Amino acid sequence: MGVVIPLEEGKNKQASVKPLVDLTKADMERVNQLILSKAGSDVQMIPEVANHLISSGGKRLRPMLTLAAASMFGYDGDHHVKLATSVEFMHTATLLHDDVVDESNLRRGKSTARMIWGNQASVLVGDFLLGQAFKMMVEVGSLEALDVLSTAATVIAEGEVLQLSVAKNMETTEDDYLEVIRAKTAALFAAAAEVGPIIANTSKAQRNALKSYGMNLGLAFQLVDDALDYGGKAADLGKNTGDDFREGKITLPVILAWRRGTAEDRAFWREAIEGGKSDDASLEHAFGLISRYGGLTDTIARAQHYGMIARDALAPLPPSPWKDALLDVIDFAIARVS
Repeated sequence: MGVVIPLEEGKNKQASVKPLVDLTKADMERVNQLILSKAGSDVQMIPEVANHLISSGGKRLRPMLTLAAASMFGYDGDHHVKLATSVEFMHTATLLHDDVVDESNLRRGKSTARMIWGNQASVLVGDFLLGQAFKMMVEVGSLEALDVLSTAATVIAEGEVLQLSVAKNMETTEDDYLEVIRAKTAALFAAAAEVGPIIANTSKAQRNALKSYGMNLGLAFQLVDDALDYGGKAADLGKNTGDDFREGKITLPVILAWRRGTAEDRAFWREAIEGGKSDDASLEHAFGLISRYGGLTDTIARAQHYGMIARDALAPLPPSPWKDALLDVIDFAIARVS
């Protein structure tokens, strides 16, 4: 079983994305309509596969960041809706591809698309969604926004390949791990936040503030996700606790336990991760080692560190409900381990 980590800061226990949800509600309704429209196709399997994941209950945090980041600077057009939809399609495509690469059976509490329609359909529908995302970016007509999101797509793919190269390798360092999650997860958070001020024609400093906010929020978000795999509940994760362990993923809780452990402990990790011995008994032993060596508490401490950087990135911006809502998201991302 996992280890639940108590948070020291009581305010985080009340953290919520509700302020952001409320502020972006009207625009998110337009995003959702556009999602349904652009996920349509005469090829019947495409909307079936796409809607299976799109309708599975994700919070759609990334497109909300785009909407909020544009609106906080007074943008009143409709390009932010298309860019937010593009961001969500990029994220959905990544999930479809991830589940194939990771051979995952569960996503957000439901069978993955690959388990229902097969790996080929999952990959190809992901490609379709990426194509639709880039079409919408072109329709917006902002070369800067197109550059930011297309660069993010490239970085995400590089992150996927980098993760493959370090998978099941116990010599992976914390720096290697951070490079993976910066590319795989944080890059899209950063791009989602940055394109808002771009289409609002803000200053370079304001654009960089949102980019830094998104990048560091993404790092904190993924660090918490990786801690939850060893210290959360399946209902919260949308997958089975310990799936990262079973798939041989090298995440920070494992890296810390490996580096701080004895020779006997490291022999266990080699057998479990590199040797593929990931049965229930091994998982329980892994939980114990990660707890003993502070793997979870220190992973959360890292997440809090990046959360503070994200908070500081927004500090120079003028007060507004949008800014407050974005700050609440930082607390929410970290409070998921409470």
